[in-house]
Amino acid sequence: MTDFIYPNAALIAGVDEVGRGPLVGAVVTAAVILDPANPIQGLADSKKLSEKRRLALYDEIVEKALSWSLGRAEPQEIDQINILHATMLAMQRAVAGLHIMPDFVLIDGNRCPALAMPSQAVVKGDSLVREISAASIIAKVTRDREMAELDLQYPEYGFAQHKGYPTALHREKLMQHGATPHHRRSFAPVRNALLDAEIAATRSRTL
Repeated sequence: MTDFIYPNAALIAGVDEVGRGPLVGAVVTAAVILDPANPIQGLADSKKLSEKRRLALYDEIVEKALSWSLGRAEPQEIDQINILHATMLAMQRAVAGLHIMPDFVLIDGNRCPALAMPSQAVVKGDSLVREISAASIIAKVTRDREMAELDLQYPEYGFAQHKGYPTALHREKLMQHGATPHHRRSFAPVRNALLDAEIAATRSRTL
């Protein structure tokens, strides 16, 4: 992570999101301010870490960070304002939840939400910026745990396996069982499954 030139600021928060692509559940974001006096070794993009390593780093970040916070946007919000705007809203919520106000915010990706302090978007920031890597780990572990909980409620969908992403298995289960209240109705595979269920119900009524 030596290629990135940090802004001249004392308190820098990193922000990342997990869950833009899935068909189900919230988009989860995290904001993290690390403690320079208490460094964490091995921070990297959460997707490139094993689950065991991710969980160990999650505990270390929670313990050592100066401040960390989660933000989210629920499926109903995603359906109302679209996934991009919902992600920006969730990022705003994560930064607002920090108990220490950062001087500067570094955000993974190519755009920044409107914030009260200066910010900069960093493409592939989760691989380049320690604070964003930490945020990606917090967000991913949190969302994966939520998918495991959802799997207990709806074991027939395989949420623990595919984490809500539109895999062949998830699409198959969606067509088989229909949508749960946690599915994002504006996403095409969910919309199509609901439409198919409606057509089937209409047919059965007219027979």
